[in-house]
Amino acid sequence: MPYNIPVEATLDVIGGKWKVVILCHLDKGDKRTSELRKLMPNITQKMLTQQLRELEDDGMVKRTVYDQVPPKVIYSLTEYGWSFKPILDAMCSWGETHMEANNLE
Repeated sequence: MPYNIPVEATLDVIGGKWKVVILCHLDKGDKRTSELRKLMPNITQKMLTQQLRELEDDGMVKRTVYDQVPPKVIYSLTEYGWSFKPILDAMCSWGETHMEANNLE
C-alpha cells in the first residue's frame, strides 16, 4: 500500500481502538488471551482475536502455542514490537498530562 507520509504506515500497523492498548499490556509482560480480556473488559473476544492476529501479521506480536490440554497460548512482543516502546512511553506520558490537565480519571 503506498503511503503519502510515514505516519500513515505507522497508523496502518497500530490504528484502531485496541491495538495500542494491547501493546501497552504486552509491554508489561507476556499474556494469555484470558489475561488480556481481564485487563480489557470492554473488548469482545472476537475483536481481541482480530486485533492480535493483525498485530501478529504485522510482526509486532508473537503467538506461542504450548502443546498441552487445555491448550495454552501466550502472546508477547517481538523484537519489532519492542522497537515501538519509546512511542508507547511517549503516548502514556502525554495521556497522563492530558488526563491531569482535563481532570479525567
